[in-house]
Amino acid sequence: MAKDQEHFLGVDVGGTHLKIGLVNKLGEIVSFDKIDTAPYRDDPKGFNAKFTAGMGDILKKYPEVKKVGIGLPGLISKDRTTTLEIPAIPGLNGFNLKGALKKMYPNISFYLENDAAAAAIGEYRYGKNNPPENFLFITMGTGIGSAFVLDGEIFKGARGNAMEMGHMLSRGNEGLEKLVGRNGILKITERFIQAYPRLAGDLENKELGTHLLVDTAKEGNEVSLMVFEEVGRILGEAIVSVIRTLDVTHVYFGGGISAGLEFMMPSLDKTVRQYLTPYYVKDLNLMKATLRNDAGTLGAAALCFMDKE
Repeated sequence: MAKDQEHFLGVDVGGTHLKIGLVNKLGEIVSFDKIDTAPYRDDPKGFNAKFTAGMGDILKKYPEVKKVGIGLPGLISKDRTTTLEIPAIPGLNGFNLKGALKKMYPNISFYLENDAAAAAIGEYRYGKNNPPENFLFITMGTGIGSAFVLDGEIFKGARGNAMEMGHMLSRGNEGLEKLVGRNGILKITERFIQAYPRLAGDLENKELGTHLLVDTAKEGNEVSLMVFEEVGRILGEAIVSVIRTLDVTHVYFGGGISAGLEFMMPSLDKTVRQYLTPYYVKDLNLMKATLRNDAGTLGAAALCFMDKE
């Protein structure tokens, strides 16, 4: 295959699915697969052995691929070889995943990264708004993930896992993720429904979810709008601390819950500007990431641009 036709595999590892994309240098997903991880989790040999062996089936489908990027939902060693703490997949804890893959597939280069950091690199490489060399990236979904791109590379910290914003202490000494991750947002919604039952509208007697919250906010539901306003304030307070620490001017928001960013933004922006001095806010840009649902897959594929195996 000619160099300009080179393709990479991006593997986004989640607790319930593997999302696998064949991606070209322009960031176009040429082919996509979604695999249920239940057989991986239930395999008697363990998730790690099943995943390593299962990579063979994926590589057989794409024999032209020589580089594979893998995004993982948790902590990884600084040399990006070993999965340390993967809460959604405990079977991967303390496993030299890269070593096992290289042993089984010696002709393939593998690149491992935390999934939020991978999404940030994906935005950097493939984003439509030409992201700068330095920016903060926040993913909002089941949990809160984050990464700091510094001079075009992930800032890893002393031991490899810097920028875990989701576990920063926030209101009431609760972790930010507990407050405004998916479950936290639904708890806020339940509280507001109880406080303002006359305003609940289509939220009443429904199975609550973030998709419903976004849809009803678009329709002007007052409770939904109040929920996003509260989420914006809480998230804004956390961002103030991070901006003060990193002195960063660009903040990108990704993940499924960022679909409601337009409803969070007024209170988020107001909070940030309320607690920061003019030096920090004069060049501040808060914006939605552009890769949307493809962020995990494209981010994993973008890891293949890294120089070191």
